Amino acid sequence: MGTVDVPALTLEAINRADADGFTAVLGDVFESSPWFARRAHRHGPFTSTAALIRAMTRVLDEAADEEKLAFIRAHPDLAGKAARARDLEPDSTREQASAGLDRLSDADFTLFMDLNRRYREKFGFPFIIAVRDHTLDSIIEAFHRRLESDPQTEMAEALANIARIVSLRIRERIGK
Repeated sequence: MGTVDVPALTLEAINRADADGFTAVLGDVFESSPWFARRAHRHGPFTSTAALIRAMTRVLDEAADEEKLAFIRAHPDLAGKAARARDLEPDSTREQASAGLDRLSDADFTLFMDLNRRYREKFGFPFIIAVRDHTLDSIIEAFHRRLESDPQTEMAEALANIARIVSLRIRERIGK
């Protein structure tokens, strides 16, 4: 998968959209879970990009624990096999590339596979971090630090990072 340019949206167009249109243009900011965006539509109209982001992340807070866990599990492993096969969603591809995860040496790829495996075994879901805020080294450091955490803390950490990812994706789309 190559990178795809996403045309900038306007807040006015987003506010005019019905639930289907809203989900069509913003559903993929939630990794493989457009139903979160559909739920956020009911919080409109949005007075600002910040208000839209608050509404989008609010649905995360309102979701049932089982929905949150399923949503977290829908995320790909960092620098995993899907990334190597170029089988990620366009946003994930760009984000992982921004931290150099698409250009790992064989040794670094092996390290990431081991960290991903250990993390999944311990917590039952993939390691999630807003990679655009990090470097390769800081991601590896976070992996090691967070492997020492407990499941409840890590679920909260995953959701906080997802909220950051959603925020970055929305700001990128709206251009503000």
